[in-house]
Amino acid sequence: MASRRKGRILAFQALYFWESNRVSVEELSRFDWLEEEKLKKLDESMAAFSRLIVAGTVENIESIDKTIRDHLVNWDISRLNRVDLAILRISVFSLMYQNDFPPSIVIDEAIGICMEYGADDSFKFINGVLDNIRKTVERKGDS
Repeated sequence: MASRRKGRILAFQALYFWESNRVSVEELSRFDWLEEEKLKKLDESMAAFSRLIVAGTVENIESIDKTIRDHLVNWDISRLNRVDLAILRISVFSLMYQNDFPPSIVIDEAIGICMEYGADDSFKFINGVLDNIRKTVERKGDS
């Protein structure tokens, strides 16, 4: 389970990098942007999990961003800081397209990553947005 958490952190970092540099998924998935020491220590199963999240998120970025926009109350997606946006994007990808992960795990992981990398109270915002998205995704799944 720890390698999944690390894989999500790596995916979050990759999406953060992608937002600034808009490199191809292939370039992003090589993790060349990582420090050389971290790149050498990269566990392949963790990297593969991360690549899946990154590729899926970038491939579905329009629907993911639309979903985020639809669930922001009195807030515009362009005003989100890049850390929160990257966390939301990988989490929304998981909620929408990775049905083998319980939504509670996805949200808990997002909150944990946000508490580690985000601003002080960002985790509350992330939790609220993702919980609302979870409810919408579950309603769509029931219909």
